[in-house]
Amino acid sequence: MPTLMLPVWNPSGKVEGTKNPRKGLKVQQIVDAILAGDTASEDFANIELPESYKAVTIHKDEENMFEGVASRDKDPRKSLHIDEVALPELGPGEAYVAVMASAINYNTVWSTIFEPVSTFGFLNRYGRLNELTARHDLDYHVLGSDLAGVVLRTGPGVSAWKPGDEVVAHCLSVELEDPAGHNDTMMDPQQRIWGFETNFGGLAQIALVKSNQLMDKPKHLTWEEAACPGLVNSTAYRQLVSRNGAGMKQGDNVLIWGASGGLGSYATQYALNGGATPICVVSSPEKADIVRSMGAELVIDRSAAGYKFWKDEHTQDPREWNRFGKDIRELTGGEDIDIVYEHPGRETFGASVYVTRKGGTIVTCASTSGYMHEYDNRYLWMNLKRIVGSHFANYRESYEANRLVAKGKIHPTLSKTFSLEDTGEAAYEVHRNLHQGKVGVLALAPEEGLGVRDTELRSKYETEINRFRAK
Repeated sequence: MPTLMLPVWNPSGKVEGTKNPRKGLKVQQIVDAILAGDTASEDFANIELPESYKAVTIHKDEENMFEGVASRDKDPRKSLHIDEVALPELGPGEAYVAVMASAINYNTVWSTIFEPVSTFGFLNRYGRLNELTARHDLDYHVLGSDLAGVVLRTGPGVSAWKPGDEVVAHCLSVELEDPAGHNDTMMDPQQRIWGFETNFGGLAQIALVKSNQLMDKPKHLTWEEAACPGLVNSTAYRQLVSRNGAGMKQGDNVLIWGASGGLGSYATQYALNGGATPICVVSSPEKADIVRSMGAELVIDRSAAGYKFWKDEHTQDPREWNRFGKDIRELTGGEDIDIVYEHPGRETFGASVYVTRKGGTIVTCASTSGYMHEYDNRYLWMNLKRIVGSHFANYRESYEANRLVAKGKIHPTLSKTFSLEDTGEAAYEVHRNLHQGKVGVLALAPEEGLGVRDTELRSKYETEINRFRAK
């Protein structure tokens, strides 16, 4: 029988050598306990944790590797690594989670292509806060802002969670030491996105999280399904439903860009569930079919319509905005847009401002096509429109968004699942917009379809789950 080997550590935490056969056995013990489905909390607490774990990383010494390369041509497959990394120290108010599945978000793509800035700058600033946060400032970054898994250990001061609890995690990391964040945790001056602006993220076998990031895993979902909603579902909830965002109400006409994608698919569901009318903008007939399968009736295929909002790199074309507005009114029976759900950014923002009704709202996040927005301010100020910035969600909004998933009101939109080793390919597909819905990644889960604990609820929503599982 071949001998399994464990890493030898260097000060940076990355593995350099091997000795000892027990690491693989410890990981397998964790997996076996989770797959059993009935392992007691004390048994989880007694499992010996490995000194290292497998993780998806980027390396600080490669942060200039794409210098001079156009954004679209930067390839995450070249910058992502699968490393053995040291298990970080567990601090007060924190938890180790065995990651069964994770997912790809645009922030993962931004990290892999080192733009708009290298995420190692985030880690350095975070590391200067105190001795505990200094753990995050390393020469590698473990990525990932979603997970579904099982609590392995909790640090001092944690009472709400125990080993063996099946959880998902939202990605809001705050210090909660400043009064500015006490009414809305997104206003905390030390607010960060876990796995993007902090280290030890969810694209790994084990993740380190603050315990207040944890929420109950929806019992009727598989591990990969449960991992997908976290970031995008909470973002959509705040951006569209919350009073901190657009405050959508019944009867609103909501223009949703990229309506079949990771963010847009949840916005489409919230519009439908909330009594609004989504006008879904997609980029292909296949994606149009996806949003229609969700129940949306008003769909614009922008590739078929051939809108050219930009004449060239520097000049937009208001005639194309006007054509777009006419197409919307044909669908709505002459009504304009109350809310625009904006996330493409530069490419679409001028059109979004133009087509919004007088007194309407453009709520914006992400800017996947570029951060430098341009629009004609006459259409904003003279028509009393509002632009609202929205970023992720606070603790309460994240809880409410997850609660709706657990109740079967909102469904995960999962198009494809990759192995941890193939995370580079998964990130590439998201970067090149080759995906539909969310792209999942299996970590410790040996295959898809595992983790359903409530078969009755699963049966109740099986049709809807399959309908929202974009192919």
